[in-house]
Amino acid sequence: MRRHRRQHPEQLALKAHELRIGPRYPRLGTAAFRAARWVARKTMGKIGFNELDSDFARGRLAHVRSKLARGETVYLVGIGLPGTHNSGVALVEVTQTHGPRLIVNNEEERFSGNKHTTEYPAQSIDAMVATLRAMGRDIDDIDAWLTSWDYFALAGLLARCVFEEMPQSLSLLSVADATAFDRRRLDQMRRSPRILAKQLGLPRPQQLICMPHHGNHAWFSYAASPFADDGEPVAVAVLDGTGDTGSISLYAAGNGEMRQLYCNDSMFDSLGMFYSVVSSTQGGWTWLSSEGRYMGASAWGDMNRASNPYYSRLKHVLHLGDGGEISLNRAMANWYYDPSINPYKLPLIDILGEPLKPEQLWNPDAVLRVEDIKHRPDTKDRLDKAAATQLVLEDAMIHVVDHLLRITGAHRLVLTGGVALNAVGNMRLLEHFDEAWFEKNQGRKARLHLWVPPVPGDPGVAIGAAWQFAHCAGSPRGEAMTHAFYCGTPPKEADIAAALAADDVASQAIGDVSTRQGRDAIADLMAFMVAQSGVIAIFQGAAETGPRALGHRSILANPCDPGVRERLNERVKYREAIRPLAP
Repeated sequence: MRRHRRQHPEQLALKAHELRIGPRYPRLGTAAFRAARWVARKTMGKIGFNELDSDFARGRLAHVRSKLARGETVYLVGIGLPGTHNSGVALVEVTQTHGPRLIVNNEEERFSGNKHTTEYPAQSIDAMVATLRAMGRDIDDIDAWLTSWDYFALAGLLARCVFEEMPQSLSLLSVADATAFDRRRLDQMRRSPRILAKQLGLPRPQQLICMPHHGNHAWFSYAASPFADDGEPVAVAVLDGTGDTGSISLYAAGNGEMRQLYCNDSMFDSLGMFYSVVSSTQGGWTWLSSEGRYMGASAWGDMNRASNPYYSRLKHVLHLGDGGEISLNRAMANWYYDPSINPYKLPLIDILGEPLKPEQLWNPDAVLRVEDIKHRPDTKDRLDKAAATQLVLEDAMIHVVDHLLRITGAHRLVLTGGVALNAVGNMRLLEHFDEAWFEKNQGRKARLHLWVPPVPGDPGVAIGAAWQFAHCAGSPRGEAMTHAFYCGTPPKEADIAAALAADDVASQAIGDVSTRQGRDAIADLMAFMVAQSGVIAIFQGAAETGPRALGHRSILANPCDPGVRERLNERVKYREAIRPLAP
């Protein structure tokens, strides 16, 4: 149930018609949620999908609990199905002694080359099965298959979105690819139990257990964190585009346990959606590609709240309420019913200008070409808008975390969900919650200790599904992650040889890296090439998990060369000039 939202003092300056918080018909939305969830139970339950409290899931939990008690090893598979972005599969080994251990996390995009893909993860599954068999195990040893979304709750949430703002929100039914959901593949998601069974050579549909999306984010991120179970509480914040019941969820964790404190029950009162919509319609990229780029663009704008020409008005698009609540000001924004074509209302158009249309995207240099920053006033304006958007996001992140640290009494924070990929915002949290804040608000000498997992976004929820299920079966928390998340599939030697034998590749053997002499020879050559402003691409070992370049799939170049950024972006990365590089 929604609590009454008291207006923030800064919002009192707005006229009444300029502030509308919450949906128009919340009771109708709640009824639609319940009805759609009931229908999903009746239909999806017959084709291989099972809720966590279903008879099938309880049976699997009892089976896993029994195996762990006997000292046996359990294998769980988390799977990101088609229809939602970042499909893939994770294999997790669980023992009663050590808890869960991540063996492999295959993202389908690593095989297909399609970023944030929504396609069925066929290649990821094949590679996972190959890894399992290389360990002397087989698919019969998998004790449970777990989805990264609770599709029953997700059906309810989507129905809530349509009914709570009738009749305008009916337009959501015709939105194809404006959000992270791909309607073209949702039918494939429904058929996944049969598709998976066919792929694995099984006679009947593979039974899947649906795990809560934000619980998946939270459990893995907490369990993998370096924070010890020493009696001190750990705060966990999931800040997301959306989950299957809401977009902001808060937890308190400690001693291997975690309890949910809050979920906002809304897809649109969302920090992730706010940033996605504005970064796309102002920056010139599509969703899931716009957010990180726009964060980079903000560095070129005015990041001073007192002098930025857009911040003081743009901040009113988000209402900061009591209890750390964040609400979309629906008097300014349309994206609760039209996130793609007409996401702004007139007050927001007055601040930011007309939004870019879908057909105008993927031409960001037309609006954000930093080389023209001193020559084109419109470029400077757009960069200042990027900075204002970043500042508004940081305000909201601080508002949520402030409340969470107060109610938990924690100084350790696990931050996860897609918004946690905003590295600049994360740094602002560390700066804001300093010794002075803790002295004033908790009466002790401390400062914020922040953990963001390498996969806070949806590439990590397949892992989290297995971790959360293991916890439900009584597994201990497991050990903190200490490696650099090389959890993908490594290339076969034959694959590398075939690539080098291609007609358009010239290759020469330099040394064998399995020997010290070979490593030294290659290292010397690489150092010489970089010093001469050459560019080297590294391809080695297992693929990284998450949006990181950790040395297995990386590019080396000379950071002392002032022309290296342009050369890399134009000839190698094919990226916009606005985007930074990590020297």
